Amino acid sequence: MEITRQRPATQPGPAARFTGSVWLDEIAAPPPPSRLRMFSVHFAPGARTFWHTHPHGQVLYVTEGAGLVQREGGPVEPIRAGDTVWIAPGERHWHGAAPDAFMTHLATVEAAADGTTTEWAEPVGPDAYPSA
Repeated sequence: MEITRQRPATQPGPAARFTGSVWLDEIAAPPPPSRLRMFSVHFAPGARTFWHTHPHGQVLYVTEGAGLVQREGGPVEPIRAGDTVWIAPGERHWHGAAPDAFMTHLATVEAAADGTTTEWAEPVGPDAYPSA
């Protein structure tokens, strides 16, 4: 057993992967053979990920606020504190805050054998992201 009391500093979400103000806190990245990765992701109103996929899927657990999630070809779905979202392996999607609310979620993924957790694509355009 290992207890971690010191975590890496909060990092801004890179502009090459996020629209708007996003902050990332690494919660867990155990040593191999584990491939688990967990982050707490904080989105300002209107902030969101780019389109992306995960090789082994992703679990999101909303801890605060209100947000949106969409899989390619599906409707934009509202999410709120207490909601859990399962995104299937390879499912193209995006997620982020609602236009008028902050949102924080825990994001859990399993890395592929090569260490890859995410395949990033283009930004979510205004046609996909609803305005307030």
